[in-house]
Order: sequence, then C-alpha cells, then structure tokens
Amino acid sequence: MDKSKQLFSKSKRSFRRRLPQIGSGDQIDYINMSLISRFISEQGKILSRRVNRLTLKQQRLITIAIKQARILSSLPFCNNDSYLVFHRERV
Repeated sequence: MDKSKQLFSKSKRSFRRRLPQIGSGDQIDYINMSLISRFISEQGKILSRRVNRLTLKQQRLITIAIKQARILSSLPFCNNDSYLVFHRERV
C-alpha cells in the first residue's frame, strides 16, 4: 500500500532562489537611468517580475521609478523607432 501511494504523491521540487539583479548598493530611483533601462523591453514596456527575477518590493519600486521618469520626460512612454521608419518609407 505504501508504494502505491508513493507513486501518486506529488514530487517535491527543490526551491530555486532568485538571483538578485539589483545589488544592495544600487539606488532604485528615477534618476538612475542605467538601472531603469534594464527593466524595459524594446517596445518600451515594463518587464514582468518573473522575467526580471526581482522581489515584489523591488518590482514595485522599479515600476514607480519608470513611471516617474516617463512623466519627467527622462524616458519615453513608447519606442517610436519602428513608427518613424514605417512612415518614412510611405512618404
């Protein structure tokens, strides 16, 4: 009986620790553009927490910093390179 129960039991996964992508000395702020630009896709979207390998608190701070930088025009809301290339070809 014990062996038959073991066959259908859930396998135990080993917990994989997240490697911190943000160092302990890095300041998460809208001024730190080199840090912020790592968490934005080519289209200008904020990457998810799963892709960034960040904690929940770090992801919230990154999101706030990106939004502040966009409002202050330090960072564009979207990447318009493909838009400009498309319209130049049509003209």
